[in-house]
Amino acid sequence: MRCTNNKKNTQKVKGREKKVGSRQQLKKRDANFERRQALRKKKAQRKKKIRTIVLTILYIALFIMIGIAALFLFNRGKKEVLLFEAKNYNGQVLKEELFAQNLCVTNDDIFLEGYERNDNLYSVGLFDIENLETLHSENIHVKIYPASTTKLMTAYLALKYGKLDDMVTVKVNSSDFHVDEQICGLNAGDTLSLYDLLCGLMLYSGNDAAIAIAEHISGNVEEFVKLMNEEARLLGASNSHFMNPHGLHDEDHYVTAYDLYLIFTACMKNPDFVKIISEKNHVATITDKNGNVYTPGWYATNYYATGEAEPPKGVHVIGGKTGTTDEARSCVILYSEAENGKKFISVVMGAPDKQILYSEMTKLLGAGVAK
Repeated sequence: MRCTNNKKNTQKVKGREKKVGSRQQLKKRDANFERRQALRKKKAQRKKKIRTIVLTILYIALFIMIGIAALFLFNRGKKEVLLFEAKNYNGQVLKEELFAQNLCVTNDDIFLEGYERNDNLYSVGLFDIENLETLHSENIHVKIYPASTTKLMTAYLALKYGKLDDMVTVKVNSSDFHVDEQICGLNAGDTLSLYDLLCGLMLYSGNDAAIAIAEHISGNVEEFVKLMNEEARLLGASNSHFMNPHGLHDEDHYVTAYDLYLIFTACMKNPDFVKIISEKNHVATITDKNGNVYTPGWYATNYYATGEAEPPKGVHVIGGKTGTTDEARSCVILYSEAENGKKFISVVMGAPDKQILYSEMTKLLGAGVAK
């Protein structure tokens, strides 16, 4: 009986040992599983972290590439802009600066000691063209009607695009103008040189001469007027607008005293222009449509040339251009020389009459040129 019981007890112990072993194995298996799970989790986290880092690097690289591309395009665009500006804007600025280096420039009113403007005048200016100094300026940038001072622009284009020995056949008739409008007496079919026409234009202020020049240079008046406005802008006379080559009144035909100074200065660069305005009279040779030759004489209209006004002592008035209409009133722009050889341009616009016009001009020359 004890042996049997001992066997049974042994079996029970072994059974318990088996159960205990099984539990330990289970625990060990569970621990291994948890360890593997932890390793998998760590590995997954590590992969996720690596993927995040890679994606971040890719995004950063992408942004850098986009930035480089944008910078390249920006610099390329900037370079193109700079090239455009260098070619156009900077070139224009340079041209303007070089242009201004040979001109008197002012945006302000400047008052010359010893001269007081008559309040009835529109504009007054006096320019020392050797020292490039504006000695006096009042309202020189104000738009005004120019009357026959317009013919300076016509003369400038004739000298630029024509030849003095060109023979011009006139198409206009002097009878096309009103009786109070200045004419040289030209008629359709008359033939004369461009030089003769310029003398009739600048000295005698013939409106028919202005039309004949316009038609000779551009074919017709309309095209010539376009050329006048284009060339005026090139000269810097940007506040002027022309509607005809002679200056007879038109509401949309205007200049400024300063623009006239610019145009006059451009004209004076041509020695033939200076020669023409310095003459007191000119005898033209004209052949009419029937072959008959006649020789009219044309006289300068400015009072210093005719002797109706006396310049100040020590001042020589070389010549210039006059202009008179009801709207523009009496105007004159002159080229003068002092005793010491210094050269000046003076302009008086909008005097109520010629007496006041030349009285004011003489005062201005006396204060600024004769001193």
